[in-house]
Amino acid sequence: MEQKSLQRPNVDFIQCDRSFQREVNELSGENVGLCFHCRTCAGGCPYIEAMDYSPHGVLRLAQLGLRKEALESSTIWVCVACHTCSIQCPMAIDIAAIMDALRHMAITEGAKIAEPNILEFHKEVLNSIERYGRTHKLEIMLRYKLRMRQWFQDMDIGLKMLAKRKLDLMPSRVKEIEEMRDLFASPGKGVGNG
Repeated sequence: MEQKSLQRPNVDFIQCDRSFQREVNELSGENVGLCFHCRTCAGGCPYIEAMDYSPHGVLRLAQLGLRKEALESSTIWVCVACHTCSIQCPMAIDIAAIMDALRHMAITEGAKIAEPNILEFHKEVLNSIERYGRTHKLEIMLRYKLRMRQWFQDMDIGLKMLAKRKLDLMPSRVKEIEEMRDLFASPGKGVGNG
């Protein structure tokens, strides 16, 4: 990933959406207002260099009601929900849940997706879970590469992973696959659509 410099938004308080923080709180089940910006989350994030805003910076955008800036940031897509930030947060905020809520809001509201390739990867992961009840990494990678028309990019890494038995050739399925498929058939399937 290329390194990006972290941004600081120019705040136009007239454009602030006062309901945005409440919406994020409701969707994530967390309280964005608890963040006092100690920056502990940023210190532990393994992907901070690829983000345009630090994790606490995105929370600040939500606190200020800067809907467009938050929903169009690349940070919400670069976040892999490893929970490093959540574990280290002195206020016990599940920051990964907030990032997930923001991704959902971005898709639902038709916001400009800052990292469209990552969205395509998310779709392939969900498609794999729908088919097998768990992820089949080799198929996810192959389908993603086909979708993005990047036929041989990262092929050397894939071959190394195969050689070290990090990729299963055949997918394994959960026993009750129909229950999993029922979850995807219910309204609000989200990212997996299409």
